[in-house]
Amino acid sequence: MKKFFKRLVILIILIVISIIGFFVYQGYSLYKEAISEMSIEEKIEEIKEDVPEYIEYDKLPKDYVNAVIAVEDRRFFNHNGVDVISIMRAIITDIRTMKLAEGGSTITQQLAKNVYFTQRKEFTRKIAEVFMAFEFEKKCSKEEIFELYVNTIYFGDGYYCIYDASNGYFDKMPNEMNLYECTLLAGIPNAPSVYSPNVNPELSKQRQAQVLNKMLKYDFITEEEANKILDEM
Repeated sequence: MKKFFKRLVILIILIVISIIGFFVYQGYSLYKEAISEMSIEEKIEEIKEDVPEYIEYDKLPKDYVNAVIAVEDRRFFNHNGVDVISIMRAIITDIRTMKLAEGGSTITQQLAKNVYFTQRKEFTRKIAEVFMAFEFEKKCSKEEIFELYVNTIYFGDGYYCIYDASNGYFDKMPNEMNLYECTLLAGIPNAPSVYSPNVNPELSKQRQAQVLNKMLKYDFITEEEANKILDEM
């Protein structure tokens, strides 16, 4: 009986390894297909051509950069494209809920998904975006990755880049945004149709409060600064 149990455990382990290997192979194949059709360099050139008002990193308010990092990927400047801690937390949540409730995606992975892959939550695509994230990290600086990200994400109301969003919502250039506007804008891309202030102002404020709490938690702002914005909401 003991020998049978050991063999059963080994068999289960081999099956799990085989399944993982299958998905990794499928994801890698999807990544190779995408990168063969258009290299990172070509993709960046295409993005800059398609976004007339492309905003570079040094033209973004520091408060906005900090707000996005706090709420989306707090270890952005320290990881190599994949945040293992976030992934493990997401896996635990996904197992507990029995669905892909969280992705654990970094800003680099989100960029890879947005410009190369579909928005559907599939394991194969998730693996492909990991390989593509590594590629972006090899070819680009963190600042370049961040600016590519904010120039290609959707902010709701037909605004598909940071320039359109800051002008559309506030009638301002991105570098003119104050802390209130930065934190409001940072929260929208998580669910643009839900958090757009023109669609759901109350939900937008709730999301903005989450951004402020994250910034406070990670020491990007003081409690006084957070409370001042919360009082304005």
